[in-house]
Amino acid sequence: MRWWSVGYAPTSITDGHPPVVKDIGDDPAGEPKPRRLGPLQVIGSVLAAALGVQSSKNRERDFKHGRIGVFITAGVLFTLLFIGTVVTVVLLVVSSAGK
Repeated sequence: MRWWSVGYAPTSITDGHPPVVKDIGDDPAGEPKPRRLGPLQVIGSVLAAALGVQSSKNRERDFKHGRIGVFITAGVLFTLLFIGTVVTVVLLVVSSAGK
């Protein structure tokens, strides 16, 4: 009987339980492949770190699953955006005060 025939159910030879199906991303040692952080998680971590309110749980997650280049890039972009915002607000206040 072929494996795709109706009524055929493969069983494990070891203990009667069905065989364990691994994720395609799992390595041969059985350890799951680490998940990458999503863009919103990186942005949230950078904002929390900039404000000084990063939780230890998220910090550990960032060090375990994050890539340093992504955090450096996000941190530099945040810093430039912050400086640009502060300069723009100061210029607007100074220009409106001079009228």
